[in-house]
Amino acid sequence: MRKMISWGLCILVVIFLVAPAVAFGQEKAPAPTSKAAPPAPSAEKAPAKEAAPLPDPKQVLQRMGDFLKNQPQFSFKAEVADDRVYRGGRKLQYGLDMEAFFRRPDKLRLNGDGDLENKQFFFDGKTLILYDKDKNFFGAIEVAGDYDAALDKASKDFGLHVGLAELGANRLLEHAQQGLTNALYVGLHKVRGVPCHHLAFDKEKVHYQLWIDAGDKPLLRKVVITQKKLPSAPQWSAYLTDWNFSPQLADNLFTFAPPPGAQKIDFLPAKKAAAPAPKGAKPVKKTKKKGGES
Repeated sequence: MRKMISWGLCILVVIFLVAPAVAFGQEKAPAPTSKAAPPAPSAEKAPAKEAAPLPDPKQVLQRMGDFLKNQPQFSFKAEVADDRVYRGGRKLQYGLDMEAFFRRPDKLRLNGDGDLENKQFFFDGKTLILYDKDKNFFGAIEVAGDYDAALDKASKDFGLHVGLAELGANRLLEHAQQGLTNALYVGLHKVRGVPCHHLAFDKEKVHYQLWIDAGDKPLLRKVVITQKKLPSAPQWSAYLTDWNFSPQLADNLFTFAPPPGAQKIDFLPAKKAAAPAPKGAKPVKKTKKKGGES
């Protein structure tokens, strides 16, 4: 993580003592001496105030997670910027407008309309569906339970991660804090005029920053995710607006109705890493049999 250093200005004040002027010429009788006035009592210095301790970034994150977890339903919009790396390690940034709708415990919908992709994501408590509007095809994953279970299955079995979908998850904090190697409270900074707690976190592969509203409602206002291990460290960022905690969400909002001509495809399973060979094991050599068989 790049360190930001704030340099203070050091001001050196030099006081020159000027000696009293001496009159040259005829000497004068010395002026009558007067008793020196007693020195004024020196003012007592007020004790320096100790700086208030910075908030704990994990506690700020906890407050946001607890607040969202207690909301039976909510919606928001997001303006997303996504880096794509092309030849020579150069990066291009593309935009995406998102709408998100959550109703506990098992209803979720995301709409994404962007430069490179136009997709919709549904979960109705039984089936998770990802629909590509441009190509007019969709994939479906059968899974029962809340959307924690749906998101876990999509991630583990198919490597499918949908940005901002976890904001409605009951285990949001568990996911956010799992594998943390560093947590930092950066400061109180504004996002489009709203004072926010600026937090930074590190995991092995990603560095992410969160700006959480410092007001009565600890809402996520901005997020920036940096893929540290990928070439050129591309970023994914989002500004979150129009939070609504009493939206009118009809049941059919979370149900996918395939448009005419839509084609169903299968999700490819996620690649599983091969199990490492036990220590001390030697590779088996193939012996050549008679007749050229091995």
